[in-house]
Amino acid sequence: MPELPEVEVTRQSFADRIAKARIQAVRMGKPLRWPLGCDPASLVGQHVLAVRRRGKYLLIDLERGLLLVHLGMSGSLRFSQHRDAPSAHDHFDLDTDRGLLRLNDPRRFGAVVFAPSQDSAPARKLLAHLGVEPLGEGFEADAFHRQLKLRRAAIKQVLLAGDVVVGVGNIYASESLFLAGIRPTVRAERISRARAHKLHDAVVQVLTKAVEKGGSTLRDFSSANGAQGYFQLEANVYDRAGQPCRVCGTSIRQLRQGQRSTFYCPQCQKP
Repeated sequence: MPELPEVEVTRQSFADRIAKARIQAVRMGKPLRWPLGCDPASLVGQHVLAVRRRGKYLLIDLERGLLLVHLGMSGSLRFSQHRDAPSAHDHFDLDTDRGLLRLNDPRRFGAVVFAPSQDSAPARKLLAHLGVEPLGEGFEADAFHRQLKLRRAAIKQVLLAGDVVVGVGNIYASESLFLAGIRPTVRAERISRARAHKLHDAVVQVLTKAVEKGGSTLRDFSSANGAQGYFQLEANVYDRAGQPCRVCGTSIRQLRQGQRSTFYCPQCQKP
């Protein structure tokens, strides 16, 4: 599933190129996770003002309203001057005078939703529950610790939930916890202020590096330019079960948490 770094890399790969573009046509393919929420023809003639990100959503600002784009489990965007005929898994085209933005989503868990404004009901339904942005100025270490003290769940699950801090997906939660030296099964409320600060810094460091590396390509992720990510090649623990820890040499272990695989070093990460 594309996580925050992959979504941010996608945004960066086409935001400047589509800015100020005029929408010439909109094509809808097979139904996605949620309906568009407007007549596609009503978007024609509008200009794209900017492309932002909130958590794992891309927000395409228009003259009147915005489009919220979620890549789901397997979705990817392409922005190109080429207007090839859509394939079986191409489910949304935004054709502009600067190029064609196309959503390809084999599993159709992604979505494109129109909202009149970010404060309107369709946008609030998708965005209101999201936690603080980890790469923004609002991600403050002491506030992060205070939120953790209210949670009895395992810290890995709290990171994945997205209501304390948004966008720390499975790969990046495992890597952040390794960098902070915290066992993924530790209850969030038990984490001291000092360890919470260390985890806060680790989350920022891991996500920043992931964006710099173009995200992680585990199956088929690529940016709107078609470029793959390389962060997974430098992972310390993720998907390295049985391999030696890059720091201490202990075998990396794997466990299941909430139906997701978790990887950790039993020596470097303390309960």
